[in-house]
Amino acid sequence: MHTLSWLEISRSHLLHNLELFRAQIGPGRELMPVLKANAYGHGLEEVGAVLAAAGCRWFGLHSAEEALRLAAVPELRRMADPRLLLLSAVPGEQAEAVLAAGGRFTVFEPEALDELEAAGARAGRPVPIHLKIETGVQRQGFLDSELPDLAAALRSRSHLRVEGVHTHFANIEDTTRHDYAREQMRRFAAARERLAALGVEPGLVHASCSAAAILFPETYHDLVRVGISLYGHWPSQETRISAQATGRGRLDLRPVLTWKARLIQVKHVPAGSFVGYGCTWKAETDTRLGVLPVGYYDGYDRSLSGAHVLVRGRRAPVRGRVMMNLTLVDLGHLPETARGDEAVLLGSQGEEEVSAELLAGLAGTINYEILSRLGAHLPRHIAD
Repeated sequence: MHTLSWLEISRSHLLHNLELFRAQIGPGRELMPVLKANAYGHGLEEVGAVLAAAGCRWFGLHSAEEALRLAAVPELRRMADPRLLLLSAVPGEQAEAVLAAGGRFTVFEPEALDELEAAGARAGRPVPIHLKIETGVQRQGFLDSELPDLAAALRSRSHLRVEGVHTHFANIEDTTRHDYAREQMRRFAAARERLAALGVEPGLVHASCSAAAILFPETYHDLVRVGISLYGHWPSQETRISAQATGRGRLDLRPVLTWKARLIQVKHVPAGSFVGYGCTWKAETDTRLGVLPVGYYDGYDRSLSGAHVLVRGRRAPVRGRVMMNLTLVDLGHLPETARGDEAVLLGSQGEEEVSAELLAGLAGTINYEILSRLGAHLPRHIAD
């Protein structure tokens, strides 16, 4: 390894999780891995290549830039019919390029219909769209009262093909009570019935997120979107508790990512010395400090000053404040450590583990944020 800090992506763990969910949803449906936010920090191109080689056709993305990056991956270019669903807005001037790359477009407001109709006319081909129904997030989507006007607008546009319809859950992860989620399911079913009565019958229906895919088979429909759990993480502790209560808690999710860095310096620090900015930590005894070439710029949050990293299979506490590009760790109890040793900031080493959930607890956030904020500049390497 010629870099000082890098991410290792386990192909075997990723494929293991993929097969878990394929078995979970059963035959007759397709899994849609969600690769937005640089594949939740794991690397869009790297993860996309592995999943395409494993037979995935559908991919959920956020932006046009993500779609075009993924479409350029050799494994995707060799596919006969890649299906890249944009889950958010696409500027009209980028629509043709995304369409040519296999893009599908989520439509959640009327203005997008005109932009996509124009793109389809210029391209001389129908544009596949997925209608987003607002059922309780109040973020993106058509309200029930807007469906008649939507149906009328679709009838007047010859270059739009309604391929799918979907919604998103607001309160399915962070609770063990799912009344609100069930009400959203009811609203979604009612909206589909109303669309059908208005002459709009999308071929594909999808609603699942990771938590729904784990807890509620009734949300599977035709496509099943899976994000955080494809990468080996439970959406929340509440989801795990709910899964255990329903007999689904044995799902063997395996974290896919390990973040490593090399010690670039090991130095003696005498007793009484203050360490780092703000003099927030003082060495009470003589000790040895290791310097890691990572900091909050790389996604190692400044609030992780109470965390540990793993060195030679043992925990080494972070000392002082996490800095922009550097972090200091206490090696006083590890006299054999030396410059160049490998440290694990996130993941496993030997019998020890630093999980995204542990770091999220220290940072006062969620595992999604810990993972998705990992610097895009950090090299990602597929490891078996």
